[in-house]
Amino acid sequence: MKTKSVIKAAYKILEASILTHEGKPVGTVAALSSPHLAAANYEECFIRDFIPSALVFLADGRGDIVRNFLTTVLKLRTRERTIAGHEIQPGVMPASFRVVTDQDGNENILADFGEKAIGRVAPVDSMLWWIILLYIYQQSTGDTELAQKPEFQDTMKQILHLCIRDSFEVSPALLVPDACTMIDRRMGIYGHPLEIQSLFFGVLRVIHKLLDDPMPDKKNHSLLETAFTRERALQNYVRIFYWMDLERLNEVHRYTTEEFGPDSRNVLNIYPESIPDWITEWLPDECGYLVGNVGPSRMDFRYFSLGNLLAVIFGLATDVQSEKIMRLYEQRWDDLIGSMPLKIIYPAMEGLEWQVRTGSDPKNVPWSYQNGGNWPALLWSFVAAGLKTGRGDLCERAFQIAVRRIGTDNWPEYYDGRSGRLIGRRSNSQQVWSATSLILSHKLLENPDMLGILP
Repeated sequence: MKTKSVIKAAYKILEASILTHEGKPVGTVAALSSPHLAAANYEECFIRDFIPSALVFLADGRGDIVRNFLTTVLKLRTRERTIAGHEIQPGVMPASFRVVTDQDGNENILADFGEKAIGRVAPVDSMLWWIILLYIYQQSTGDTELAQKPEFQDTMKQILHLCIRDSFEVSPALLVPDACTMIDRRMGIYGHPLEIQSLFFGVLRVIHKLLDDPMPDKKNHSLLETAFTRERALQNYVRIFYWMDLERLNEVHRYTTEEFGPDSRNVLNIYPESIPDWITEWLPDECGYLVGNVGPSRMDFRYFSLGNLLAVIFGLATDVQSEKIMRLYEQRWDDLIGSMPLKIIYPAMEGLEWQVRTGSDPKNVPWSYQNGGNWPALLWSFVAAGLKTGRGDLCERAFQIAVRRIGTDNWPEYYDGRSGRLIGRRSNSQQVWSATSLILSHKLLENPDMLGILP
């Protein structure tokens, strides 16, 4: 009965959050309006925030809302290209959009490409999520006509060109700036963060099912062939260089540096001295995970939940690696799940490291917000990954923890503390993706076959 009433309350938030334009539903706002709204842009529809809402709508047979959203975001992409004299690359999509009414009563949609967001960084994950959602929409509804529209085809090609074009990079991983993901503030994840690699792989995995038959168009054929090659290269690269378990940790610990040539074992010249003290005792036997970032002489050993869970869901991690990732949650439950699923990053940065990496960000103090806070919005990805690896027991356990508290706490955006016992100090209430993530998790637990629509 408790679960039923909480899910019903979550649906009330979802229905109240629907954003309309000219009478048509086009998305959901980030949070319901209140006198204590944490930020003005929480009244906007964020592309990444809408994903769990979209999956709930699709599961309920309301694909029209998702179709309108996909079309609206596509149109916004073409409206604004220049910010402060700098032209945004074709294919980049906004972080969010809002509907405003002018003096004549006409409704207009205004998008934020990063010029209004904190940090002034254009999101990279938006365009990747957009393609993945397009694929999920097609799988769920059977509507293949939307992706076949010329404007959709052109947009997907532009995104592919932007992501796989020639650059100075040798790595097959996608190079991006800090603050271009769900972690949209300075947190030291510039370079090749795992979350982006997981999303990028998800796009590469499904793109050939969305683009037209490439055979009549030689250029198109070349683009898809390049995407297929990049998919395999990225998968192998992440599975090798991002993987961390006890065996791998011992290997890094005994690395010889300054090696040169094709036979080098320490290809990225990772210095053993860079291994943080916490990981040696924290990483259990028979467990493992994908590290947060890898680059020349750099390995970010922090655990990033979303990147790892998406790697499991999309098949970027091997079956054995996926099982070890879920086992890590089981063995380090208090650290990664705690009192409210799910820890976004472990561990939090503290002291001098926090000052340098975040610029002494007062919102990202240790064990708060994106620096080690607990985010209910991540629950659905944990449930999906758990079900895929046969760990429904962990999924149900995490779900019941969320059910017991989240409604009573008025659907917070995030929780604070090492185990997430405290409602976030600057957390917004009635956060929509906190509610929709719970609904979606419930649906997945009741019908695991829903996993079939994911990449």
